[in-house]
Amino acid sequence: MSRRKQITNSVKRVRLAIALLILIVLIGTFGYMIIDEQDFADSLYMTLITISTVGFGEVWPLSDVGRIFTIFLILISFSTYAYAISIITSHLVELKLLTLLGKRLKKYKTMEKHVIIVGFGRNGRQVANEFIEEGQDFIVIESDQELINQHSEKPIKFLDGDATDDETLLKAGINKAKALISTLPNDADNLFIVLSARSLNERLKIISRASSENAQRKLRVAGVDNVIMPEKVGGTHMAILVTQPDTVEFLDRLSMSDDNVNKIEELDFKCMPEKYKSKTIKELNLRERSGVNIIGFKSPEGLYVVNPSPDTHILPDTKLFVLGTRQQVKTLEKIIFSDACDI
Repeated sequence: MSRRKQITNSVKRVRLAIALLILIVLIGTFGYMIIDEQDFADSLYMTLITISTVGFGEVWPLSDVGRIFTIFLILISFSTYAYAISIITSHLVELKLLTLLGKRLKKYKTMEKHVIIVGFGRNGRQVANEFIEEGQDFIVIESDQELINQHSEKPIKFLDGDATDDETLLKAGINKAKALISTLPNDADNLFIVLSARSLNERLKIISRASSENAQRKLRVAGVDNVIMPEKVGGTHMAILVTQPDTVEFLDRLSMSDDNVNKIEELDFKCMPEKYKSKTIKELNLRERSGVNIIGFKSPEGLYVVNPSPDTHILPDTKLFVLGTRQQVKTLEKIIFSDACDI
């Protein structure tokens, strides 16, 4: 049910509750005026203190018929009054919740070039923490409300829902997202999400977790760009710790989030100033101007080159892989892209 329809139905119930209350008040007021021949003000007051059960005394000595009418009024008004108050209260609470939900969904709709993380288990939390460090905009789809509440203090946008439902993916802004990462432990769920995501956004970059090589192959066929097998990666990491411990330690230091620690970053030359087009790495003189080291290159055809030569030409749609501190990388970005578009 849509939010607008929910509000409409709630308003109809409130109107009915108010109409019943008014009807009871009119019955009581005119009943006392006719039975005990009282004026309008006293009859209205007697009706209100009767149906609200405040416990005040009688406004005038009631006749026998008046007492019977009062009993009748109490019986019909007790359930009606309680019903009306509960309906009005629930409407106010529901309206507040729907307003908050509407604001949240509006916020999701305005997101662009964000990443959708499906699942907030160990892998999902690790991805989210990395994105927070990098300043990458993202949203997490998680159906476990208790898990969401446990991490409510973190600067994370959560969407409570089932990612296998297309409606949930659309609420998460999949049409404008740049990537989706599915971290669910169940391969079948990941496969279903991948199929749905690919059908909703053909340009979306999709990364998925897999627990077996069979699942990895199926995910590839379904349209996943990258498949990660945590158990395989973890096992390889542990083996290298024995055979080449210093290499692992060195690589771990490259992935640290400290601004003063060297990191490997990629720069995408989707657009660039005319003065830099077709220049060589040597001509750009990036090392002296920013302090970064160029350690890799990707050609427009998708060819990867490790430790490219100074004579390598930088063309549009190429990528550079650089090693440097976060500040050095930012300096490089300003040099290369200050006169062009955002990377």
